[in-house]
Amino acid sequence: MRSAPLIELSESGRAELRKIMRCRCMPIRLVERANIVLLAAEGIANQEIGRRLNISRHKVGRWRTRYAEAGLPGIQADAPRTGRPPTLGIKISEEVVRKTLKERPRNATHWSRRTMAEAMGISKSTVGRIWRANGLKPHLISMFKLSNDKHFVEKLEDIVGLYLSPPEHAMVLSCDEKSQIQALDRTQPSLPLKKGRCGTMTHDYKRNGTTSLFAALNIADGSIVGTCMKRHRHQEWIRFLNLIKRSMPGAKEIHLICDNYATHKHPAVKEWQERNKRFHFHFTPTSASWLNMVERFFRDITENRIRRGVFRSEGELEFAIHQYIEIHNENPKPFIWTAKASDILEKVKRGRAALNKVHD
Repeated sequence: MRSAPLIELSESGRAELRKIMRCRCMPIRLVERANIVLLAAEGIANQEIGRRLNISRHKVGRWRTRYAEAGLPGIQADAPRTGRPPTLGIKISEEVVRKTLKERPRNATHWSRRTMAEAMGISKSTVGRIWRANGLKPHLISMFKLSNDKHFVEKLEDIVGLYLSPPEHAMVLSCDEKSQIQALDRTQPSLPLKKGRCGTMTHDYKRNGTTSLFAALNIADGSIVGTCMKRHRHQEWIRFLNLIKRSMPGAKEIHLICDNYATHKHPAVKEWQERNKRFHFHFTPTSASWLNMVERFFRDITENRIRRGVFRSEGELEFAIHQYIEIHNENPKPFIWTAKASDILEKVKRGRAALNKVHD
């Protein structure tokens, strides 16, 4: 009768196997094999190990033998599996990749699995496997925008400097308008969320007016000064600046980060700034609204309160917005800016180089 190989573990070997068993990211089969070896090292027979782990004794013997012969690598790697060898030639795979990258279908902007399969005379699942193996996703596209502002570097360094190292005894506010927010009422009642079914909402709606949200985000504590107005001209912008002025301590300097909207640079606004010397304006580069941190708050209020809301009037919409701001300010949390100006400039440099390479 064959006897099971003796398993003797050193302290380091035992520690390595226990580490595998404790790690939650390890494959279940590797954890099972490590458990087999640890039990075998205690002198437990294969049949008893199989009973404890609810597996066959033949499986226990196989991995016990593998560990005795090759150590830890013996249980980490699976033996080569038998089966029919792949029939798809390398040339066909290369041609699929080439067509995906260099050509387009006659009547479309990009390839689908069906159109590529028809063009190559292979199955759709084969096209999918080739694309996955080469990291190709023709159905996806990423949007981008590079600023052409002549003073991009200076404005970028100015604003990022305010985020990363704000001036002492001063307040930094990120300001903007979220204009033309629609008060939408649905044409039919929505169904609530229930087990096994998501909530529903009709795609068609009834417009009940619009409003514009003016908001200033305090980058130090994340609190919001906000109000709603019917329009977003320079008159409304000045009214909002006066609201900020009343809301902020009178002794501190105030640095406002704004975008290049013409309203923010109106002569009347410049006259207002002359009368209020403690206000300093910093403008983001053209086509770089992502530098304005208040956009993060606009994203949150859109996702959490506006997009799926039902509003039968402008008043209901404005009440919901003011209520959201009020609750937000009960426990505000600042958005943390981490990107350095040099990192952003390096990324922009790579983007321009890639564009120039395409044009060349």
